[in-house]
Parts: sequence; structure tokens; C-alpha cells
Amino acid sequence: MKLKILLPYKVFVECVNVVRIVFETSKGSYGFLPQRLDCAAALVPGIFIYETEENEIKYVAIDQGILIKAGNEVLVSVRNAIGDADLGELQETVKKSFLDLDEREHKARFVMAKMESGFIQSLEKFRTS
Repeated sequence: MKLKILLPYKVFVECVNVVRIVFETSKGSYGFLPQRLDCAAALVPGIFIYETEENEIKYVAIDQGILIKAGNEVLVSVRNAIGDADLGELQETVKKSFLDLDEREHKARFVMAKMESGFIQSLEKFRTS
């Protein structure tokens, strides 16, 4: 299989001899081989694993994103990725960086929603007076 891991600003990984892929979704971990039917999956922060024909296993910490398999090509688009590190370090990176960022984004969205709601209520009061 041909694998590409894409970040918003660059191609992070491009590999043409991938024989196995394992990734995480909100429903659990999945893996597939080259014969797998075409599919799409929403990825959650976690460890993305791929194995090459040379029996070399690579680990990449990824943020949330999407995976699309079409024919012999697998495209993975994520917000952030970190590779070339020890598996333990990558797991810690996922816990500290990616999951913490999601929690901060959730809080920021909640605050923005409250502000928007208050603004709309103020406009409604102004309109009715």
C-alpha cells in the first residue's frame, strides 16, 4: 500500500511499501492489510502503526483526523503528528499534548457559545424595547 500522512502544512510521511496499518477510532483500534475494502474512518488522538515490507514497524503519535483507503492508497490527514521517538514517549505525547489540547478547545468553545448566547439575548432585549 502507499501511505501518506498529511498535516495542514506539509506531508509528514510518504511510504510506498506498507503491508499493515493499525489505527484508533472512537469505536476502538482497527487494523488492515492491503486486501481491505475501501473505507474511511475518523481518527482520534493515539498511536498510528504501520509496517513496511522490510518488517520495519513505525509508530506515529497522531492528533484527531481522518483516514481514507482507496484502492492501494491510504491517505491520513491529521492536525498534528510526531514520529521518530520511543513508543513510551509517543504515548505520553498523546496524553499530554493532543488530549489536553482537545480539552482546552472544548472549554474555549463553551465560553464562546455562552458569549454568543448572551449577545443574542442582549440584541433581543434591545430590539423589543
